[in-house]
Amino acid sequence: METIIFATKNKGKIKEINDILADMEVRVVSMEEAGITFDVVEDGTTFEENAMKKAVQIMEISHKITLSDDSGLEIDYMDKAPGIYSARFMGENTPYPERFQAIFEKLANASEKERTARFVSCIAAAFPDGRRLVSYDTVEGIIGWEAKGENGFGYDPIFFVPEKGKYMAELSPEEKNSISHRGKALGKMKKLLKEELKK
Repeated sequence: METIIFATKNKGKIKEINDILADMEVRVVSMEEAGITFDVVEDGTTFEENAMKKAVQIMEISHKITLSDDSGLEIDYMDKAPGIYSARFMGENTPYPERFQAIFEKLANASEKERTARFVSCIAAAFPDGRRLVSYDTVEGIIGWEAKGENGFGYDPIFFVPEKGKYMAELSPEEKNSISHRGKALGKMKKLLKEELKK
């Protein structure tokens, strides 16, 4: 069975990824499980640059196929912020409820039509033999007026998904994986990986 490293320390992401890749003959492990403590400096200007940089640098340490994602929340009313800085918005150690409050305050005068937002996910794969793969997807929604739900992580509690009539954090893992930016981008990556692993 092929071991694939996912360049993250986020346990929520690892669970999502293992759920989605469950029917493949692969075992996905986190950097922590692989004993890698290296911190990649995410200084790219796009989701793709950051994702590929993480995948390549961790692959060079592990010598194994490495997946990485760079994802974030784009809020149109805030000129697509926090965007690639989503994980570091207001400082890496700022609790999410404080971040939510800051966003609600910035959108205090925004109408429902002006509260449009999307989660973006770019997944990169780096193979030790030099092959590189990229997949990308989004999920559209609006920023709600309160935080709701206990599932998910990150900005899920303030992201309302109109097609589901629920906040992202109110969705079951199965519901979320079927419509989420990372779920869809991983679905695309899964197809690419299946082809490449046959070679």
